[in-house]
Amino acid sequence: MEQVPQTTVVPWADGLWTRKPLAINGDGEHLQVTAEEGSDAWRHTSYGFVHDNPHALLAPFGTQGAVEVSFVLDYDQQFDQAGMYLAISDEHWIKAGVEYCDGFPQLGAVVTNGKSDWSVARVPEWFGRTVTIRASRAGDAVTFRARADDEPFRLVRLVPLEPDLAVHAGPMICAPTRAGLTVRFTRWAVGAPDADLH
Repeated sequence: MEQVPQTTVVPWADGLWTRKPLAINGDGEHLQVTAEEGSDAWRHTSYGFVHDNPHALLAPFGTQGAVEVSFVLDYDQQFDQAGMYLAISDEHWIKAGVEYCDGFPQLGAVVTNGKSDWSVARVPEWFGRTVTIRASRAGDAVTFRARADDEPFRLVRLVPLEPDLAVHAGPMICAPTRAGLTVRFTRWAVGAPDADLH
């Protein structure tokens, strides 16, 4: 994917929180969010529990289009995470972003349809930089890509998604194991879907 379509900024006030964070501070351009300890999204697989209390700021995501969320990756405690959340139903959702796990920031995604899966890849070189997660929806799929600063986007995940499903998407933050996680989101935008997968 060589050229990224133009995007339009979404005002933070246009979204609705799935669960209100402990603190929200904004200057109009950026949004600083503090997560509640124990916030997370996961269903069953391997761990046996269900967590359904992520802090996600959501707006409708049409059947043809793209959403981008950018944030500063400066957190470094086990399972701290920020990125994008796509809500379809209580048992069907997707999250993609960077989660700090086992000593490294890890780029990945969780796709949940009744049960969750998980994929990650280490990105220690992204620490301290602005990360953008991009979801492009077209046809029967949504494609997740990510980058640090203005580097080229890299493919994270291609997920099947029925064309007629109503979806809401936007920024997400979770702090499963500790208090005090604060993340600065720098941008939320929408635009046309990607022309190509590669």
